[in-house]
Amino acid sequence: MIESVLNYDHMGIMLALAMLIIGSMIDIWKREIHDFYWIGFGIVGFLLIFINSDLLPYLLNIGIALIIAPFVIFIWKIGLFGGADAFALIALAVIAPMATFSENPVTPFSTLSNAAVLFIIPFIVNIMRNLIAIIKHENIFEGFEENKFKKICAMLIGYRAKNPKFCFSLEKLENGKRKLNFTIHHAENEEYCTTPNTWITPGIPYLLLITGGFILQLFSGDLLLSLIIR
Repeated sequence: MIESVLNYDHMGIMLALAMLIIGSMIDIWKREIHDFYWIGFGIVGFLLIFINSDLLPYLLNIGIALIIAPFVIFIWKIGLFGGADAFALIALAVIAPMATFSENPVTPFSTLSNAAVLFIIPFIVNIMRNLIAIIKHENIFEGFEENKFKKICAMLIGYRAKNPKFCFSLEKLENGKRKLNFTIHHAENEEYCTTPNTWITPGIPYLLLITGGFILQLFSGDLLLSLIIR
């Protein structure tokens, strides 16, 4: 029985990692993943539980983990991330519900919570990119008449791109003048910016952060929850 449990847990984790890593590669390449991809992995993950003789505990774990489903669907519908990200988390709840090698606590939201922590990285990259441009004496706000607060916000969430790709514009024209625009972009409906020499915010594939969040969950549990408990 112990051996079958270990096999089930390890197989679920390996399947989840394969799903997330391959999905991330597809997302970077095409910026689109068909729903059947997640459905297929979810079905395989569900079928894995039948290698165990006592199904009830594993079905219960999946049921608890699927608490995340309505939450991520809501986030998807309001446009904070794409459908692929929502389906990835739902499939993950089926394949490897609350999986971890750590003694730290985890919840159905641990992967998403860890992904939110990793979301700090793009801000750091943007700041470094903008500081390097300033050190090189580039006038990154040429043509703008904005206050310092808006400029700092722009440097946190974006940069001035010469040839944007997979990015959203941070600019708008107002009375013929260029202004910074911090409107939230819908992850699926918004068109990517292709205008040269424009302030943009990168359209980062959130699936990369979800993958990183799951790996953190495996080895460190839920980072935020661990800090709160301590």
